[in-house]
Amino acid sequence: MNPGKISPGNGRKKSYSLSRDGLIKKRQRGDVKAIRRLQKLLLRSFLAKAIAVRRVTQDNQGKKTAGIDGIKSLTPKQRLELAYKLKPLTGKAKSVRRVWIPKPGKDEKRPLGIPTMEDRARQCLVKLALEPELRCSIRAKLLRFSTR
Repeated sequence: MNPGKISPGNGRKKSYSLSRDGLIKKRQRGDVKAIRRLQKLLLRSFLAKAIAVRRVTQDNQGKKTAGIDGIKSLTPKQRLELAYKLKPLTGKAKSVRRVWIPKPGKDEKRPLGIPTMEDRARQCLVKLALEPELRCSIRAKLLRFSTR
């Protein structure tokens, strides 16, 4: 794999979207066991890890914001290494950098915690696995209340 660019290949992106589609179909059928199995598969998938790292380090608006470790940006090689070593549900998150930002319309300030790049990538990976199921359940609940 070329470390210069973390981008899913043609076949890999298709398999990632198929697993997301599989999550949606299983949610509609109510197959909870299969949903959990697919979510675990997504959490272990290198492609999902690479997508999470890409979103955090390249696509995100706050990509140049440093956490407590002081790392503002990653080289392509560092991004690839982060994707390989990313484990979503292991260990404890590192402490966050505390920044005080002004409240809108007031003179007061409120605290904002900025996590490290690794923790942001870990959060994004978990979001990738949970989001399709949550979207389905929210959509189903909203349809119950819609007036037709």
